[in-house]
Amino acid sequence: MSTHNTVDENIRPAPDAELVCIADYVANKSISSELAYTTASHCLMDALGCAILALQYPACTKLLGPIIPGTFVPTGARIPGTSFILDPILAAFNIGALVRWLDFNDTWLAAEWGHPSDNLGAILATADYMSRKQIDEGKEPLKIKDILTAMIKAHEIQGVLALENSFNRLGYDHVILVKIASTAVATHLLGGSWQQIVDALSQAWIDGACLRTYRHAPNAGPRKSWAAGDATSRAVRLAWLTLQGEMGYPSALSVKKWGFNDTILRGQSLRLARPFDAYVMENVLFKVSFPAEFHAQTAVECAIQLHPKIKDKLDAIERIEITTQESAVRIISKSGPLYNPADRDHCIQYMVAVALLQGDLTADHYEDAFAKDPRIDQLREKMIVQEDTQFSKDYLDPDKRSIANAIQIYFKDGSKTEKVTVEYPIGHRRRRDEGIPLLYKKFEENMAMHYPKDKVQEIVALFHDQHALEAMPVNELMDKFAK
Repeated sequence: MSTHNTVDENIRPAPDAELVCIADYVANKSISSELAYTTASHCLMDALGCAILALQYPACTKLLGPIIPGTFVPTGARIPGTSFILDPILAAFNIGALVRWLDFNDTWLAAEWGHPSDNLGAILATADYMSRKQIDEGKEPLKIKDILTAMIKAHEIQGVLALENSFNRLGYDHVILVKIASTAVATHLLGGSWQQIVDALSQAWIDGACLRTYRHAPNAGPRKSWAAGDATSRAVRLAWLTLQGEMGYPSALSVKKWGFNDTILRGQSLRLARPFDAYVMENVLFKVSFPAEFHAQTAVECAIQLHPKIKDKLDAIERIEITTQESAVRIISKSGPLYNPADRDHCIQYMVAVALLQGDLTADHYEDAFAKDPRIDQLREKMIVQEDTQFSKDYLDPDKRSIANAIQIYFKDGSKTEKVTVEYPIGHRRRRDEGIPLLYKKFEENMAMHYPKDKVQEIVALFHDQHALEAMPVNELMDKFAK
């Protein structure tokens, strides 16, 4: 007969330390890094350009706009490149989906990976809404510097949590960290107090984590392009509920049996590898040249270097050896049929094959019409993908943070190309001087897909003037992107 006591002690504890740490940072930390603010303006520019480019793809645009056609929101948030003005919860989904759709926005790689500018779904939606609301009330609107500050903090929360907490190894998707970061900064932008940030964060952790099923063979699909928008929308919803008086759950992480640590992390605790400041924004990775999953960026650079040497010798190729990091082997190496663009842009073999054939890689190369080229699969069948343990080590080294790949091609006559290795992609901090001019070029080209030349020149000029940009009201910038 069991005699153990099964009664739970119902004494409410103080908030978990991680909730307190994040809330302290968001509510009270002043950011002094000029590099972080400059980089944040580049991130904002790049993310808006990615959003505008995504408007060229019907698979994305069909998801945009109000749930009920014709719905009018008198005070809401604008959706870049469209005429839509939506409530901030739905606007966060729309903006987040646009920014993320083509896998072309900035990136952070660590034990967990992700795309910190995904948080702009929540940041732009809440900041634009609050600016218009405050104008209606006779108050000053938020400024772009407020957006940049929120971006620095969202990047930092997501990125620092990613350094030593690997949700992907447990089968969960990295957008959980988008939801956490967005919940914190959205609550603050909506006027929430320190306590309300703590309460909203507890709600976000209680939501748990969604599965990575839609990112991997044999189920890869377009949900991976709107999952971050969904996370930012949920974050704004939780912030909104908290501001309506919903209580928090102070031991959402640590409570035994029912908390996040026990149920999701399997008894482990979250690890904060460093204090929150501006480290992530200062070191964020830009996707400058290719809309490719970031673990393959340098592989594509290698393939483009090899393109002129093999373009006329395709039939003579015996095998193609791709040497990469462990993370790339685990998440983007796959054989067999590829069923949709989302499947293709998470296949290192497909990306390398296209780059070898074309000497380039664009979003259109993932579409069905281009993917019918039989040479792509012929090259894929000749590829061997293997880990270089030094590449994996340097990938996690905080002083290097490399994302190395190497390619060597062997021919049927016994000859071979040199082994081409690229350690740092052009969007890496170590290649900033080379990359930033190309980032502006990318932005201008993306904008030209949707706006007249004079409008493009006006907006590009604004992003060249840090002082003017920071002082601009949020609603005025968003109005410039209206269509």
